[in-house]
Amino acid sequence: MMLDLQRLKACLLTQPPATEFVEEDGAASLALTPAAVLFPIVLRPQRPTVLFTQRTAHLRDHAGQVSFPGGRVEVDDLSAVHTALRETEEEIGLARDRIEVLGFLPEYRTGTGFRVIPVVALVEPPFELRPDPFEVAEVFEVPLDFLLDPVNHKQHEMHYRGALRRYYAMPYGDYFIWGATAGMIRSLSERLGLHAPVPCGIVAL
Repeated sequence: MMLDLQRLKACLLTQPPATEFVEEDGAASLALTPAAVLFPIVLRPQRPTVLFTQRTAHLRDHAGQVSFPGGRVEVDDLSAVHTALRETEEEIGLARDRIEVLGFLPEYRTGTGFRVIPVVALVEPPFELRPDPFEVAEVFEVPLDFLLDPVNHKQHEMHYRGALRRYYAMPYGDYFIWGATAGMIRSLSERLGLHAPVPCGIVAL
């Protein structure tokens, strides 16, 4: 798979969105905590991949789940990019000089009480990782073309806080990518035109 970077960048927002957002079931009634994550596309020679973390089982938020590196906005953070890069460095030790920010996806509002800015970026190998054992159980990569393929976007339902919630999942081997992480991947796929008859930028196979 070859990645058309110019067309990918053309489909991303150039600034963190002021009004555009994706909202999970139940998010509208919550007070939302600001956060940002890095959507890291690794430029592997054979095919680009996306880097994920598996969170440790004892964490208060999203324990054990597959996530993008990222977290809550801190008082000293200057921007969503600053939050995403800081959290990525703290969680997995990925150096900032290996990361090139491309743009933003719409804000993602979760049913668990967060409003997340996804920062889409390229990661240039080689790089070294130093996962924080308190937060990160594992770091792994999944091919980008697998994640963007609508065939791999499964819809699920669950009862949460007394209501039926719907969410996307993208199972890959032993990994169950779901919830907000899968929703942000779906958001990128839609902006690339992979779910519409008229493409708005494309990942060329």
